[in-house]
Amino acid sequence: MKHATTLKLKDLVETYDRVMKVMEHDAAKAIKEDSRAYGGIIRAAKGKMQEYITEELIHIAWDTELAKEAERLTVNSKKIRIPIQMEYVRKIKERTVRDYILGNIKNYYYGLSVDKHVFIDNKMLLGVECKAYTENAMIKRILVDFHLLKTKFPHLLCYLFQLESQLGGDYSFAVRQPKGSTPTHTLMSYFSDVGLRVVTLLAGERKVDRPINKAQYFKPLTVNRLEVAVEVLIDGFRECGVA
Repeated sequence: MKHATTLKLKDLVETYDRVMKVMEHDAAKAIKEDSRAYGGIIRAAKGKMQEYITEELIHIAWDTELAKEAERLTVNSKKIRIPIQMEYVRKIKERTVRDYILGNIKNYYYGLSVDKHVFIDNKMLLGVECKAYTENAMIKRILVDFHLLKTKFPHLLCYLFQLESQLGGDYSFAVRQPKGSTPTHTLMSYFSDVGLRVVTLLAGERKVDRPINKAQYFKPLTVNRLEVAVEVLIDGFRECGVA
């Protein structure tokens, strides 16, 4: 890794440490005003932090490590229109319903996005879902979302970047090419077009009763794991033929 990359990754580690330290304080303050707010504040803070870290890693991979032109890269989460399938419409038995849909077909779409849409030269190449943690019930929705996106972008590379893993197997230990877990692979087998790549930034399986925002359960974010995450993104850019 370039020296500039190492410095930026160290900055991300410092940001993570700083946010984790104040997260519990801010949530504890809010709970005095609304006892229901605690969990929501913690989840939102972790989610935003993971999205921030992920986007920074994307820029580091492209701008710093690959030394590509920053203006070629766009990262957003704008809704993408997934159109209704005409085969479905044609099979609707009720003629009035079918005719009504056909008469208003331009309005029949689903607005879909994942957390990070990565465009190079205005072409969407990578999609990244960001999670504070993931368990297998959540994997189902992630797979469905990417499956739908791939109807529009068939060559899209699909990623899950998570702070912690609750998927079982070795996801929480292996950052690059984990062997995975039996339930996760089983779910993935029904969405083989997606080819989901899972990157976990914190070591150790998530424990529900050991939240990392609590000082006694804090998990460090390391430069080494961030470096591997950057390498995974670089591999993706190269696979897409833009690096």
